[in-house]
Amino acid sequence: MNVRIAGAIALRVLTQLRRDHRTVAMLIVAPCMLMTLLWWIFLDQGEIFDRFGAPLLAVFPFIVMFLVTSVTTLSERKSGTLERLLAMPMGKFDFLLGYAAAFGVLAIVQSFFTASLSLVFLGLDIAGSSLTLGLIAVLNSVLGTALGLFVSAFAETEFQAVQFMPVFVIPQILLCGLLVPTDQMPGVLDAASRVLPLTYSVDAMQEVVAYADWTGDLTTDLIVVMLFALGVLLLGAGTLRRRTG
Repeated sequence: MNVRIAGAIALRVLTQLRRDHRTVAMLIVAPCMLMTLLWWIFLDQGEIFDRFGAPLLAVFPFIVMFLVTSVTTLSERKSGTLERLLAMPMGKFDFLLGYAAAFGVLAIVQSFFTASLSLVFLGLDIAGSSLTLGLIAVLNSVLGTALGLFVSAFAETEFQAVQFMPVFVIPQILLCGLLVPTDQMPGVLDAASRVLPLTYSVDAMQEVVAYADWTGDLTTDLIVVMLFALGVLLLGAGTLRRRTG
């Protein structure tokens, strides 16, 4: 792994995205709009907004970063940019790490705006630290980025990249414990939820909502999410092709 090369890749991606106002708007504005819509739906039911609001601060960045990363990486491949970059003396993991770092920076910005909106203006009530809440949101964004980089290797068009959502994203949303606690699901579904990273992200958010102090379960959840993100990045490095033809 070459940190200098990964940093150069990250800077290039950030420079490119700065000119893409629509993507930046999707990354930052879309999660804020969704949180505001949720608040509006439960305007007179603050306890329900608190119950769903914090976990969705993990889910929304995960979805948005998955979509943006998979489509952006696929566009790089179709344009030939990816092949030219990989022809240079650098490892595939350096390339993926650079992309992950770039979108990680965007994840920090995204999480700052979304969490600030929810806590300051929408009245989201949590027992734990707002910094911990933001940390979980950032980690989940990085997880979405890693998964988007991974699935982009199997798509031929941007539409196909979006089609991976029902396979990699929607089942996680249904089984993560957001709608029904995992221990109240049928045994098979409960077991399936334990091998999906979004389950641990949502559980971490619920820990922050319920407890003022840092808990052991929170530590476990964050470690699992980080290991998932690293593992998916390594898988992405293994499936990344140096030639697009």
